[in-house]
Amino acid sequence: MDQEKEDIRYMKQALTQARRAKAHGEVPIGCVIVCEGVVIGRGYNRRNTDRTSLAHAEMTAIRRANKKIGDWRLENCTIYITLEPCQMCAGAIIQARIPRVVIGAASDKAGSGGSIINILENPAFMHQAEVTRGVLEAECSELLKQFFRELRARNASAVPADGGID
Repeated sequence: MDQEKEDIRYMKQALTQARRAKAHGEVPIGCVIVCEGVVIGRGYNRRNTDRTSLAHAEMTAIRRANKKIGDWRLENCTIYITLEPCQMCAGAIIQARIPRVVIGAASDKAGSGGSIINILENPAFMHQAEVTRGVLEAECSELLKQFFRELRARNASAVPADGGID
């Protein structure tokens, strides 16, 4: 299978994880980690569910992949993420020695894979990752936009007609 087809295949699996997050009322971000053609870690955003800022999709997937292979190093893996990682997740990716990162949508709010800063490819660090951007970008981006449109509509309908003023 060629690289582009493989990237699309696994990004679709990351999108499935993102939809799980959305079903739980979470920001729809999903992630899978693949090692030698096998998914060894999956995760989706669970910050509100778990009540911790550490419950990002990437952090969950990394933890599960580490457990699956019995090592903190994920040197032969590729991580697929529907949204460009934040600084915490980009740092964890580099710390885990993941050599390849595939990103769906860019993040102009917290992107640490090139949008705001580039932790993933920074030559000052001992390890860098090869980054592929824009895989199923429109689908990844639309899922996020749809979530926030629905959230704004729900929040607007929750405000009393008189604005809550007595």
